[in-house]
Amino acid sequence: MPLFWADEFPRKIPTGLTALPAGLARSYGDVGLNENNALLVASAMNRILAWDEKTGIIRCEAGLSLAQLLEFCVPRGWFPPVLPGTKFVTVGGAIASDIHGKNHHVAGTFGCHVRSFEIVRSDGAHAVCSAEQNADMYRATIGGMGLTGLITWAEIQLRPIISPQIAYVGTKFHGLEEFLALSQASKAEYTVAWIDTVSGGKNFARGIFMEGDHSAADDPLVAGKGARLPFPIDLPAAALNRTTVGLFNFAFYHKQLGHRVNHFMHYDPFFFPLDAVHNWNRMYGKAGFLQFQCVIPAEAMGEMMRVVSKAGLSSFLAVLKVFGDVRSPGMMSFPKPGWTLALDFPIRGDRTFELFDRLAYMTLEAGGRLYPAKDARMTASQFQRFYPQWRDFSQFMDPGFSSSFWRRVSK
Repeated sequence: MPLFWADEFPRKIPTGLTALPAGLARSYGDVGLNENNALLVASAMNRILAWDEKTGIIRCEAGLSLAQLLEFCVPRGWFPPVLPGTKFVTVGGAIASDIHGKNHHVAGTFGCHVRSFEIVRSDGAHAVCSAEQNADMYRATIGGMGLTGLITWAEIQLRPIISPQIAYVGTKFHGLEEFLALSQASKAEYTVAWIDTVSGGKNFARGIFMEGDHSAADDPLVAGKGARLPFPIDLPAAALNRTTVGLFNFAFYHKQLGHRVNHFMHYDPFFFPLDAVHNWNRMYGKAGFLQFQCVIPAEAMGEMMRVVSKAGLSSFLAVLKVFGDVRSPGMMSFPKPGWTLALDFPIRGDRTFELFDRLAYMTLEAGGRLYPAKDARMTASQFQRFYPQWRDFSQFMDPGFSSSFWRRVSK
């Protein structure tokens, strides 16, 4: 794929090639790839353009990373309204994927807090989009996978904080009924659960329910340092197996000695535990891994968990959360009311692919959907049933833009 700086668009894109914006390459599938075509590298577009310290409204270029945004806003007493599991994504990527976080039940998606943005089309036209101005393009671009044009800047509403600390509560649970009860009883802004997908019997679907709120203490407003330890080698393919992942799950579950713990922690390890390890994906070996993320009704989750547990392919990272009913302005946004499960599996050839195909079929039968930003296996027929509005969306696509993902699912 030929690479171009975003400020060279559209004048330098060769005739006959489609374009796709590229941020920090954190999408797990091919939604950020454009095979045999052009990528527009936007990471150098990372300036703060305007800042209102009284309202917390910031205007920044789309290549600004969430790490850079945090470095700017936390010392000033403000915080991004929605954060994913890594801070090494760009603002433009956050809009294009309409990212969600631990507070979806309260705040909705990132797109809910985007006041406006500018988009540049392949014919050179510029347009400012908001809920009031060019509203249809605004809706199509939020969650639009970068296919409507190049976002150059965005204006975002931040939320106030007086401390970088999170008041954390961790509660052990056994089974999905206990998880649901904890979710329903929680009053916390941030909730998520780690869940054991390997253990069976009395330990089936055990986990730790994690809650957090911004501390009300008046602490020094210090942003995360961002220091990361390198993962030095690619592990052998056999290193991650049911036994080793089972041992990890045992240790992770039991490192919390009490049934329920409370303490304060900096926002960095609370939101971004994997960011502390550089190239953490190397633990999956050179074959790599796939991530599966769905949202399905609660009643379908038990059977999906049983299928995962019996498959013999161990998910090192498994995250479970209840989505809320805060509706995104994005036309193609992933979250909807239900339970979302995210699983990472090492690639073991057909065994992995067959499991993914079965989980996708179960998601479809349950009336759920898969997350395009993390997908590598969804078929065209599945995508078109998950997102029946895809034809309406395609009317807003820039004719000069495409992606490997879109060509796979729109045929």
